[in-house]
Amino acid sequence: MSLLRCAAVLFDTDGTLVDSTPLIERAARRWAAGYGIDADEFLAGSHGRRTSDRIAEFLPADAVAAATAELDGLEAELLDGDGVVALPGAVALLGAMNGLPWAIVTSMDRGQLAARTEVAGVPLSAVTVTADDVTHGKPDPEGYLLAARRLGVPPGECVVIEDAPAGIAAGRAAGATVVAVTTSHAADELTEADLVIGDLSAVTAVPEGLKIS
Repeated sequence: MSLLRCAAVLFDTDGTLVDSTPLIERAARRWAAGYGIDADEFLAGSHGRRTSDRIAEFLPADAVAAATAELDGLEAELLDGDGVVALPGAVALLGAMNGLPWAIVTSMDRGQLAARTEVAGVPLSAVTVTADDVTHGKPDPEGYLLAARRLGVPPGECVVIEDAPAGIAAGRAAGATVVAVTTSHAADELTEADLVIGDLSAVTAVPEGLKIS
């Protein structure tokens, strides 16, 4: 077991702490059909990014807000306990951070974050940065920089835990050390991370950082 020293941990949510994949796919396929968009193409580049940013790559700028609200509404309508679950090790780790400061930085909006973590039984941090709090979503580092600032910790002393290439890019651009979990992408897609592990069951928090087995 090795020790990764840090002053704070910044967690992505979907794909890192919570698996919402069945919910997201059901909603996206229904939504995409109404716009004549190839659902597989849309989903292929959407993970780890704000919904509005991905939709903007398919629809005119003046249609993005309404289309985003429609897709968000479908996800809320279809939300159930079978579509959202905690990922391995997430609840145990967050319940035993041992005084190590932590925050959540997610591409979901506040409502989605609250609903999905409640269904999955995943605790929320005192500091959360959602899609509503930033101008630029991942892979831009704005969210991680904001979380570090709210925690009062230099970004370079933070560890970011992510599951998607866009989030890894955001964490690295913020100057943090990035640990990737292979819960949504294969290891060969996560090579920009400083360390790649299977899931959070390999991680234990201690006051001086994270122990990785």
